Amino acid sequence: MLSRSRAREVALQLLYQSDFNPTVDRDRVEEFIRGRIRETKEQQFCSALYDGVRQHLAEIDQMLSSVAENWRLPRMHAVDRNVLRLGVFELVFDRTKPVPVVINEAIELARRFGSKDSPAFVNGLLDRIARDQNLISDATPETI
Repeated sequence: MLSRSRAREVALQLLYQSDFNPTVDRDRVEEFIRGRIRETKEQQFCSALYDGVRQHLAEIDQMLSSVAENWRLPRMHAVDRNVLRLGVFELVFDRTKPVPVVINEAIELARRFGSKDSPAFVNGLLDRIARDQNLISDATPETI
């Protein structure tokens, strides 16, 4: 597994935990990261993902709520909800990786940790957010 993918996986695990226990001590978070990721650079990347989602949680959840037709956030599977939060953070607030990479990484996390329907669900919502944020267009090569 690529080290960035591993860092995303650990960030997802921390976000999942935070969903059920938002008062987790920061020392425990850092200990969890260090216990699962060896390289300092990737530990920092994981921390930045986790901290970024937590910092922008209200905005991220609002974006997800606006595109999730017939789905209230609390009713989503916890894994899907946190994969989506991680993806929205990278798409909208981090913006250092190409949109297809972010969406693909989120789909892979959903495939690995979610249900059989999770990859399509995550793909659909992240695609909508990327389009709503004008990160990708509806134009196809034939119409350009």
